[in-house]
Amino acid sequence: MTRFTSFSLRENANAGASTGDTSILPDISDLSRRIRFSPHEGQIWLDDQRVVILNLEALIAMRRELFEALGPGKARASLFRMGYAAGTREAIIALKVRAGKPQLDAFLVGPQLHSLRGEVFVEPVSIDADVESGQYYSELIWRNSAEAESHVACFGGSSDPVCWMQIGYASGYTSAVMERPIEFREVECVACGDPTCRIVGKPAEEWPDTANMVMTPHVVLPPVGDRIQDRMPVGVIGTSPGFLGAWYLLKRVAPMTTTVLLQGETGVGKEVFARALHDESPRAAKPLYSVNCAAIPESLIDAELFGVERGAYTGANHSRPGWFEAADGSTLFLDEIGTLALNAQAKLLRVIQDGQFARVGGTTMRKVDVRLICATNVDLEDEVRRGNFRLDLLHRLNVFPLTIPSLRERRDDIPPLIQYFLARFNQRTGRRVAGFTQSAADALLLHDFPGNVRELENMIERAAILTLDDEPIDALHLFHGKNYLKKTFLTPLTSGALIEQEFREQPEPAQTSLTSGLHLWEIEAIAVREAMAACHGNVSKAARKLGLTRSQMRYRLRDK
Repeated sequence: MTRFTSFSLRENANAGASTGDTSILPDISDLSRRIRFSPHEGQIWLDDQRVVILNLEALIAMRRELFEALGPGKARASLFRMGYAAGTREAIIALKVRAGKPQLDAFLVGPQLHSLRGEVFVEPVSIDADVESGQYYSELIWRNSAEAESHVACFGGSSDPVCWMQIGYASGYTSAVMERPIEFREVECVACGDPTCRIVGKPAEEWPDTANMVMTPHVVLPPVGDRIQDRMPVGVIGTSPGFLGAWYLLKRVAPMTTTVLLQGETGVGKEVFARALHDESPRAAKPLYSVNCAAIPESLIDAELFGVERGAYTGANHSRPGWFEAADGSTLFLDEIGTLALNAQAKLLRVIQDGQFARVGGTTMRKVDVRLICATNVDLEDEVRRGNFRLDLLHRLNVFPLTIPSLRERRDDIPPLIQYFLARFNQRTGRRVAGFTQSAADALLLHDFPGNVRELENMIERAAILTLDDEPIDALHLFHGKNYLKKTFLTPLTSGALIEQEFREQPEPAQTSLTSGLHLWEIEAIAVREAMAACHGNVSKAARKLGLTRSQMRYRLRDK
């Protein structure tokens, strides 16, 4: 996506004066126009994000419940994470809504969205940022903080600052913009008796007590005693609610020996979750053993899983152990468990029940201690109804089901994922691909991703190969790679010249198109209007008519 480079607002005598001078803030109407109300469908949209309106009394009640149920430390961490997730997601809006305008105006989208939602009015005092060098410092004043007001209503005040959700938002938003962990701290707070709230932000490592913070590339959390740690292994990336919910369940079951059934579409990262589950378990010192059941012929699956005795069948010239024996004391991951033959399912059921099995051609019962993780992209209950899967085995596997959401259900994770995949590509190949254009970012956020995270990873690698060093990936690199690959070689032209060359090679149309002379966005707008008219304003039907998802259709309607 289009990256920030540098922006600055030097200390301003007016910014933070008691008069509340807001002349340094850009016009907020471009943001307010992106709020769309659909009362007949019970929905409110901010750009392509669904939002809700909560009254202050509800926030007060929620805050009180969090404190009573979790204690102050965990309540603070929960509120921080809520704000951090919102800030990270809304950094995308900053890159879209004010493209082509001064970068300071684009950066101030986050603070102004804070104001637009009625959470707090933000007055910048000083902002100085350079993305390339990682330098960042800012100081901002918060007026009319709803979070401070709710805390005072609950507890009558505080000796420490209390705007934790808003601090989380500022940290998440700025970390996403700066592409490195930026930590904000509240140095003055109305709940402490100060006239206004005041925050300061700078790189996390520049704070003197950084060692007291729990840090990852995507999450900055204060310590909260014995809470479950949220540090994620390399390659496990996500901040969306669905992903974090799955990760929470994984952390809960990891210390156990319970059999886990990972469910989800192809490419969602079931093997990544299985490895993380093993690495978070007491068995992490031993290797994880992985078997793709669909890759083993049906006639060999018993021998592969349970081993074979010499002479058990033609060609069995010596005895050998199977995967269960190899994984004794460790973890065995069985991918695509739904493809197992019924006789192998019967043996697997015995192993789960008793921890015992016999090799093919043998009579000696062998006992093993194996933590079993299974994965499937099919509906096993449907397979039971079809007679392809044993019901008793399903009950044994379904002790702790863990569903990994598809990428369509966790679009908030696309920005950190694409940055991770691109950084890994650059590190592996020594290339210097410079990021993503705005059109590429928009296209990725709107794509359906039937292949999920695996498809996204492949798209980024293909696009990075087609992009020249020090240039950003564009949408055409992502979705038209096959057209480029038809050529015998790529000449060292800029991407724009390459595109022009390819289109010049196309034959002239036989007749003038009805849409000739129109911009692409005008053609799209015509198609959207006609579909909505044909479907009498029914968004879902119009989306199906155009081959779009409902979310994609909503996104295209935002400015119509």
